[in-house]
Amino acid sequence: MISSNNSVSLQSAALPVGRVITAGPSPAGQGPSRHSPLRHSPAGQGRARRGPRGDGLHWLRLAVWAVLVLLVLLPLGVIVFRGVQPSNAGVLTDPDVLAAAWNSISSAAGSAALATAFGALLAVVLDRTDLPGRTVLRWIFLLPFLIPPFIGAMSWMALLAPAGTVNKALMALTGSSDPVLDIYGGGGVVFLLAVHSYPLAYLVISAALRRVPGSLEEAARISGAGGVRTFCQVTLPLVRPAVVAAFVLTLVANLSDFGIPALIGLPERYTTLTTLVYRYLASGTVTNPLPAVAAIGVVLLVLGLAAVLLQRRLPTGSELGGSGAAALPLQLGNWRPAVTALLWFTAAVVCILPLLALTEQALLPAPGVPLTWENLTLANITRAVTSGGALTGIANSVLLALGAALACGILGLGVGALLTRTRHRSNAALDVTAMLPQALPGLVLAVAWLLIAPALGIFNTPWVILGAYVMAFLALVVQSVRAPLESVPVSLDEAARISGAGPLRTLGDVALRLSVPAAVSGAVVVALTAVRELTISILLVAPGSQTLGVVIFNLQQAGDYNSASALALLVTIVGVAGLSATAALGARRTARTRFRKGN
Repeated sequence: MISSNNSVSLQSAALPVGRVITAGPSPAGQGPSRHSPLRHSPAGQGRARRGPRGDGLHWLRLAVWAVLVLLVLLPLGVIVFRGVQPSNAGVLTDPDVLAAAWNSISSAAGSAALATAFGALLAVVLDRTDLPGRTVLRWIFLLPFLIPPFIGAMSWMALLAPAGTVNKALMALTGSSDPVLDIYGGGGVVFLLAVHSYPLAYLVISAALRRVPGSLEEAARISGAGGVRTFCQVTLPLVRPAVVAAFVLTLVANLSDFGIPALIGLPERYTTLTTLVYRYLASGTVTNPLPAVAAIGVVLLVLGLAAVLLQRRLPTGSELGGSGAAALPLQLGNWRPAVTALLWFTAAVVCILPLLALTEQALLPAPGVPLTWENLTLANITRAVTSGGALTGIANSVLLALGAALACGILGLGVGALLTRTRHRSNAALDVTAMLPQALPGLVLAVAWLLIAPALGIFNTPWVILGAYVMAFLALVVQSVRAPLESVPVSLDEAARISGAGPLRTLGDVALRLSVPAAVSGAVVVALTAVRELTISILLVAPGSQTLGVVIFNLQQAGDYNSASALALLVTIVGVAGLSATAALGARRTARTRFRKGN
């Protein structure tokens, strides 16, 4: 997860998935949007004369703030209050906590560096060269972003575990009696975190590359600079802020991951803060785990906020206007066949081979059984989807995902409308409050709800998971509706106001109605993300409320690898298909909007 960025959203890259952090002040945070009816219309001036309580916008703002206080500010306030108690000082100096903190920071930083480097390389090769087949390669390289990290870890375990496909082949080739490769331990955690976070880095850097004005590169070419020199001296300096932003984003996302460290690190006693908290809560090794968990949550909260504040102080890249002629692609020349072959080989190894290994494990009756036509069976898939635990997990995940999607869709539409279509001194605070959970590790959000659930009377119920989901994924809808709301012409608002509509009705009949499709797309993304979530639900799960991700994780931990792989394979297929379809529809809607504007 990703906890839950130069205002880069995945929908702009035709892949509205995952957790993306908004860095830097938004237009709404700085002041009123240029489309705001209250700024341009005489009716807006009349509103100022009537006072803040003269129209329904005041009550809409109060309602939105009331929900955000309950869902965001109260949980975070409780975790800070409980975590900074003097009695928790001993927890932070405990050797296990210090070792886990070092492992978390080092693995997150190392994997973020690898992911950023690889994502930047992909962005250059796929978006700025004449490489053939770039569209297909781009989709293949984004596959790890569409797959939950813990399922990705299961795929690589099927491939590189001591009894995995690759190790068996290498042992046969080398004659070794011991496994040649080992995915478990700190190195495997860093590698898999990088594999599942490089698509985020690629999307951020790719979006920045597309915004570089082609006129600057043309000027350098006219002055006599070659293609490579122009790219190194003109293009790269302009996208440097995006590279740093990509590193910070992947660092925060990897800091909060649970599935990969749990499946890959714990077998070799490689503990991170997320797995340490899970051990405290699940194993009973600590008599009263909540104070210790709160203290660890505050540490993660501080680390996440430090990363976000660092990103906000970086240059925003506003000099990238994105206007002018498109940049000329770099010519690979004689290197074109070699680069093409290398990229296809990398895509096959990193993105396709692990999924094939997961499929193999799902279709075989037991681990270690040879892969032959006679041994292939659908029994694992049938058993996985018909068992009582799986059916309960599927039902709970679907209900929670739909509930989170509905709540985030309605609340996100209200937040987006207030930020983009009105001016108010609380807009900056509203923006930060709505977007902040996306910048925080999922573990912090889970611990926060774990602390406030007893006071709200929802402890050990699905409601606590639903509240955490809404808190975690609200920013996805806010980001989805921002651009459509800002693009609604102010003349429509003025026409509604002249016709006698009040500010609230104008907002509902014009801006909100036109942005509903974007809100629905965002809600779909929330549903598809929540239905596969693990980090939050693994800490908040109660008897009878286990989710699909928890069921798969428990099957894997219990040693039923084939059933876990079968269920994970189904989740992967549904998730990739759903998110790809949503991205395609979003891209088609964006293309139609641009076509209408161009005409």
